[in-house]
Amino acid sequence: MDRVLLEVDSGVALITVNDPDRRNAVTDDISAGLRSAVNTAQNDPNVHAVVVTGAGKAFCAGADLSALGSAAEDGLRRLYDGFLAVADCTLPTVAAVNGPAVGAGLNLALACDVRISGPAALFDARFQKLGIHPGGGMTWMLQRAVGPQVARAALLFGLRFDADASVSHGLALKVADDPVAAARELAAGPASAPREVVIATKSTMRATYSPGSLDNELHVAAVAVELGPQATSIQAPEFAERLAAARRK
Repeated sequence: MDRVLLEVDSGVALITVNDPDRRNAVTDDISAGLRSAVNTAQNDPNVHAVVVTGAGKAFCAGADLSALGSAAEDGLRRLYDGFLAVADCTLPTVAAVNGPAVGAGLNLALACDVRISGPAALFDARFQKLGIHPGGGMTWMLQRAVGPQVARAALLFGLRFDADASVSHGLALKVADDPVAAARELAAGPASAPREVVIATKSTMRATYSPGSLDNELHVAAVAVELGPQATSIQAPEFAERLAAARRK
């Protein structure tokens, strides 16, 4: 079964993480599939926007814990590569968050330009609860999305966001009964505009977010800062205990 699906319709590419039995947890295969799907979409002249969602009841339940438990820095980079491809996409991106977006799944949602929550959406960093240092640029992305105080409440105090809270805190644009349909409707805007204008506008917004650097360059810098502490936290003996407990749930 293809773990990442790509469907193009009316100028919009729909990328679906397709492992519902494991709640779309990120593995090396899924990460590589996301990279491939994003590359295919942005290299297709008929695609003007990208929607990302998950199959089944979850958006993405984070990184596969068995893969994460044995991963050092190189392994972490492989797991992160898929949502970093989304973050680097030259086209506008919308996350249709149909269910829980946990840990690295929250990273995937944050990697998109806009998020739309379904009624069952749940945004949960959960890194600290598992004894893991945040990674993949989470500290930077979340602060950019909701501001320092709310981001610290999430990463240090375990604050989670349901659908309504995601909107009230600015994490999502709106709540929709069918988030994929709402994301497609939003993506119809760039889909009907000249592609070169769409790409240029996103590029300019990246350059003006923090003049003197591109916003995705700031993301890369955040990944590098987080990588060492995260790898160290994963290799701590206590992590194996928490990993075993998580598997029993």
